[in-house]
Amino acid sequence: MKFDEFRILFLVAGLVLTLIAASPVLSLISLPRSEERFSELWLLGSEHKAENYPFNVSDTTQYRIYVGVGNQLGELAYYAVYVKFCNQTQQLPNSTTSEPSPLPPLYEFRFILSDGKVWEAPLTFTIKYVLLQQNFSLVQSISINGIVFPINCTSTWNLDRNGFYYQMFFELWFYNMTIRDFQYHNRFVGIWLNMTSS
Repeated sequence: MKFDEFRILFLVAGLVLTLIAASPVLSLISLPRSEERFSELWLLGSEHKAENYPFNVSDTTQYRIYVGVGNQLGELAYYAVYVKFCNQTQQLPNSTTSEPSPLPPLYEFRFILSDGKVWEAPLTFTIKYVLLQQNFSLVQSISINGIVFPINCTSTWNLDRNGFYYQMFFELWFYNMTIRDFQYHNRFVGIWLNMTSS
């Protein structure tokens, strides 16, 4: 081995050993970390668990679910949760473009939540005045927490899944101080409902 090759090998080995020896000191130097700020939105079933959601529903039967929000924004937030109802062809929120569904909200929750805190509320609903025909169903109204909302939402028979399908979904909005209005927070959850009997 030539002297120049030996010298390069010695320098590389020395540099590696120096970095290993200095690593405990380097770990003490911390760069400012950017904390991820977000909000959580969830639904729980009738037993306050992530199971036993209503699915095969009939009119005049009352169902219960729970909606919850968690604030991890690093500051106090003013939230709104909008409850909407649609059939299988109507437009849901678009997560890619951060656009809410164009459907009007039927019911809403509004609350202020401190950073690191959670909010939860029960929601009871009853599908009312359902017309079922051979390949067609019409839900005329829905009761949410005791308030009746006319919806006149139709669905056609789904051959692949054997049913008339609707969805109740929940959009999360927060108050934006810059625009001084509520803004869609690009979060939504929902449950599918199969209306096959009345």
